[in-house]
Amino acid sequence: MLVSAVKNNLDELLVLLQSLSDTEYSKPVNALAQATIGQHVRHIIEMYLCLMEKYDCAMINYDNRERNKNIESNILYATEKIEYIKENFEKEDKELILEHAISGENIITKSNYNRELLYNMEHAIHHQALIKVALHELGNIFVNENFGVAPSTIQYRKTCAQ
Repeated sequence: MLVSAVKNNLDELLVLLQSLSDTEYSKPVNALAQATIGQHVRHIIEMYLCLMEKYDCAMINYDNRERNKNIESNILYATEKIEYIKENFEKEDKELILEHAISGENIITKSNYNRELLYNMEHAIHHQALIKVALHELGNIFVNENFGVAPSTIQYRKTCAQ
């Protein structure tokens, strides 16, 4: 179930990218404090890549992920990275160590691959909600009504509609 949910989420991003020009993708948006859609997509991609690249050593530190400007300005390159993630993220669940700096202090905690994969998907949905705000400002670009909405919220809405 988690694998299909992650793939579906990444597919939603791919559909969005197909509807944008590089100019729209990299245009600063007032509602996002001058951030761009591309910057949010880059952040999503790099979080997944960080998890995947550090899987073998089992020490994940999202703070130390790569910040690749090409992902945030080039839709074709971002699309290739998403396709790479889709083809390679399925891995056996195993224990991981998560390292994170908070107020200058290193915090280390135990986690596991599936938990981090779920975190990355939920994190992506959060950024997709922000991207949806940017799309409203840009106008004439539409996404599925559930783009940027958590699966639990979608399910809750279905329950309420019955």
